[in-house]
Amino acid sequence: MQKILIIEENQEDIEFLKVILDEDYESKAVCTAKEGLACAVTGEYSLIFIDTALPEMEEFAFLKELQEKIISWHIPVILLIDEADVRRGERGLALGASDYIVRPLYPLVVKSRARAYVSLYQYRKNEKEKAVMVDSLTGIASRRRYEMEYIQKWQEAVRLNVPVSVCVFDVDRFRTYNERYGYPEGDKVLISVAEAISSCLKRGTDLFARYDGDRFAAVILGGNGGDVYKHLKTICRMVEKLHVPHWDSASGWVTVSIGGATVVPRLEDSCDLFFETAQNMLSDAKKSGRNQVVWTDEKMERLSEKEA
Repeated sequence: MQKILIIEENQEDIEFLKVILDEDYESKAVCTAKEGLACAVTGEYSLIFIDTALPEMEEFAFLKELQEKIISWHIPVILLIDEADVRRGERGLALGASDYIVRPLYPLVVKSRARAYVSLYQYRKNEKEKAVMVDSLTGIASRRRYEMEYIQKWQEAVRLNVPVSVCVFDVDRFRTYNERYGYPEGDKVLISVAEAISSCLKRGTDLFARYDGDRFAAVILGGNGGDVYKHLKTICRMVEKLHVPHWDSASGWVTVSIGGATVVPRLEDSCDLFFETAQNMLSDAKKSGRNQVVWTDEKMERLSEKEA
């Protein structure tokens, strides 16, 4: 149930508002600006009503302070004003309030405004959450989504007693690429590499994300280590065949190094330690000459292109 905060010094108005709002929402009422600010900064509320007759609302000092504290959350604020104070309501709008209601308060008006602004808040919140799940440059999953879904896929692998593979990708010598060709060209490389790898990891059980800078990560549920390793070798060659020039690369083209591991996880195993194993394999791939895959399969056997 959505929560609404009422900052109002008149007890009769508090009781009136709670009767109206408590049918559809969980409301909390406080009588001072100090209490209201303490509640608002918790981020628990979808809408805030403020009585403009509060002493702290002189010159709208409290509204200004409140907006500074909650601006990033986009919580709507509705002012409750007296009929003779319409100009104060208009000034409140200019200072960041979403709307105002003129006394006397009518249930239908209060309900309709509450419904509209709570819905608006939820829409904005959902859109913001969707946005952070997608990497803005490449359009693939973000690190936040990866970290959430990696745990879910790990737990599913434990439950089903099936292998799970973790892969970590680095664009080779990307720092020198940016220095030579410029950051806009570097961004184009990241987009191209992300598109190429994404085209090879399209199953519903696959997850591919931009992890950090020029580093990508993937989780593959199911499939034995040997088969996943071969698939990653194909991806490695595919990136090279994009034929994006890179003067500082051994092959003359943009390439990626890939490290990873496959395991059939047990309940007591740590997904964090397993991810570290994948990063260690990536480090080995880069130390061994880059543009290759180094892998550890579910039998703890090491697979690499120089050894395969």
